[in-house]
Amino acid sequence: MSHASGRAAGVAEMRWNGWGDPTKARDLPLAVRSLLPLLLGRIRRPETPVSLDDVELAPSALEPADVAALAAVVGADHVSTDHDARVRHSSGRSTPDLLRLRQRRQPAPDGVVRPRTHEEVAACLQVAVDRDIAVIPFGGGTSVVGALEPERGAHRAVVSLDLRRLSGVVHVDEVSAEAVIAAGTTGPDAEAQLAVHGYELGHYPQSFRYATIGGFAAARSSGQNSAGNGRFDAMVTGIRVATPTGDVALGRSPGSAAGPDLIRVFLGSEGVFGVITEVRVRVHPIPRERVFESWTFPDFASGADGLRRVAQGGGGATVIRLSDESETAVSLAQVGRIGKALAKGASAVTVYEGDGIAERRARVSELLRAAGGTSGGEGASEEWLTGRFDGPYLRDSLLDAGVFCETLETATTWSNLPALKTAVESALRDGFAESGARSYVMCHVSHVYPTGASLYFTVLAGIRADPLGVWSRVKATVNDVIVATGGTISHHHAVGRDQAPWLESEIGTTGVRILRAIKRELDPAGVLNPGALIPAERGD
Repeated sequence: MSHASGRAAGVAEMRWNGWGDPTKARDLPLAVRSLLPLLLGRIRRPETPVSLDDVELAPSALEPADVAALAAVVGADHVSTDHDARVRHSSGRSTPDLLRLRQRRQPAPDGVVRPRTHEEVAACLQVAVDRDIAVIPFGGGTSVVGALEPERGAHRAVVSLDLRRLSGVVHVDEVSAEAVIAAGTTGPDAEAQLAVHGYELGHYPQSFRYATIGGFAAARSSGQNSAGNGRFDAMVTGIRVATPTGDVALGRSPGSAAGPDLIRVFLGSEGVFGVITEVRVRVHPIPRERVFESWTFPDFASGADGLRRVAQGGGGATVIRLSDESETAVSLAQVGRIGKALAKGASAVTVYEGDGIAERRARVSELLRAAGGTSGGEGASEEWLTGRFDGPYLRDSLLDAGVFCETLETATTWSNLPALKTAVESALRDGFAESGARSYVMCHVSHVYPTGASLYFTVLAGIRADPLGVWSRVKATVNDVIVATGGTISHHHAVGRDQAPWLESEIGTTGVRILRAIKRELDPAGVLNPGALIPAERGD
């Protein structure tokens, strides 16, 4: 249980007002910069971000007795009310989060607490209940749905419970191919420690370098290798949780039919029922071989048909994803292929790992060709793999240049995919146009199932004033459209505070009542992550 610093070995501390390693911040590629006026018109000059030292915070509401009580649990060195720690734990990494972090006056938790064990987590929750302090569980700080906002709710103070000292692979069962991993372990640390035993988890979301095992579970994450390895929630075989009213340990044996599967209650619970401290997951041997192949299609529709055929034909690729015409053009422009960027067509990436690759690749290739696909060799897929965790750095560069850039995602059935894609794209374009902003919308399919697929949208907009207000209105309209068109409000970004008002539209009034009942039982004082996930009761 090492890595007490809370960072993966060899991974720099997250940039306080942007994404990832501060040394990797970069200027916009010249080709992309030259395209922006064509796509968005004249770009406004952005305001100069404030420095970390110039950020203004309200005084901490923690009393000396609060700090003493928490320090008695975790040690005085692991309770902090200093300025920098509070700022660094004040938000996730959505575009609205980053825009707020560029402002002088910012909300922040009243303190940061860093427990090291399950028992310390449980004791911190008891202190919080006794002293009327809200608790925001904090893993890698990569939430993009407002799940880390320092919301006090009805409580007099709020602390960020930083779990990254709960780090390390606790146990590997090589016979059963399972591993128990502490919740604060980052993706890179988990993979490095499993590799010593010859295993991998193989879960690679774009946030991989900073996100944690507990965060993967709490948000029901889906990684880029989901076609071959499955979603994270499908990997989980057991879980340990500290709640304000007692501990929970679930997952006695595989295939249990001893009542409803309570593990699923905590997967996707976003820290509102309890704090996940350990996760037991299935692992598999490190693949001995990896093969790449890229594809082009006449259009997105034919590419989606190809992915559907593959998903319904039993799969075969570890990674399979499809970029629409707009995203393909920008991707080509980023690597300097301007001529090709102006051509029409969609593109796909496939990656194969493990054994029996030749047979699996041949089966997938036959299905993609039948849908109109043309193989493009290995190059584009290898380029995607090399840079697959670096997309958020480009978003920072766009924000620095005055371009609004944000993502959103949903999922639906194959039969409804075209209608949902069209509806969301129209809502985005029309919404920005109503505010006098030109926009450019891109989309890709990153996760496929026999019955449907995800849609992941990236939108660029030339907003001249009040980008936070404009996006709030546009996103609300888009969520309404997603619900009305049969999509889910979240495929893998979770719900957080940003999307909680739409949850009832998806799970129904009775579903929300069930969640509230669980919340009352496990957290009757309501100290855990107020306002996240569960819609506020009418009149609140």
